[in-house]
Amino acid sequence: MSEELTTAAELFDAIGAGYEEAFGRRPVVDAAVRELIEVLPPSARVLDIGSGTGRPAAAELVAAGHRVTGIDVSAEMVRIAREQVPGAEFVRADVREWETAPGSWDAVCAFFSFVQLSRAETERVLGRIAGWLAPGGRFALVTVPADIEDVPIEFLGHSIRVTSFPVDALVERVHAAGLEVTGTREETFEPETPGTEPEEHVLISARKPG
Repeated sequence: MSEELTTAAELFDAIGAGYEEAFGRRPVVDAAVRELIEVLPPSARVLDIGSGTGRPAAAELVAAGHRVTGIDVSAEMVRIAREQVPGAEFVRADVREWETAPGSWDAVCAFFSFVQLSRAETERVLGRIAGWLAPGGRFALVTVPADIEDVPIEFLGHSIRVTSFPVDALVERVHAAGLEVTGTREETFEPETPGTEPEEHVLISARKPG
């Protein structure tokens, strides 16, 4: 039995570059990044929550001319991202505690960043994100939708506990945070890594009114 890693920092410090090898090109993330690039103004300020290795999201947003800051709880992920995407800024930080000025971001993206948060923490973070966005700012949320709470799973050789919501409940919580949901996209992703099970993914796109 593998050792249980209780925090996201422990998990992603342990996985490092192996995460990108297993999950680096997920079509739903590519779709989310393309959608942001299509609607953002030039040189937009973009916050990437749970920025991981910096690829593909931060790398492609920087290549499109945007000013990207990534935050991640894993020191190893921040180290890798700084090497791979020198055009962005990466900070080791926990989104539950990180502070930034209200209305200071043109877009926020959170790709698979919430699955190790509790449901109450996810709701609070969504509210914080709404406050950080400028009027008209965009939010892209990608996650694994499921009606689960604190469920133990095996993930890339490590035992962790995960929490999520069904799609409708996620949409409701994004709306309750003060954001207008502009679209959803669901798909099944089949990783190339042998022994890794297919995952259901959802993209929820939203904007801040104003």
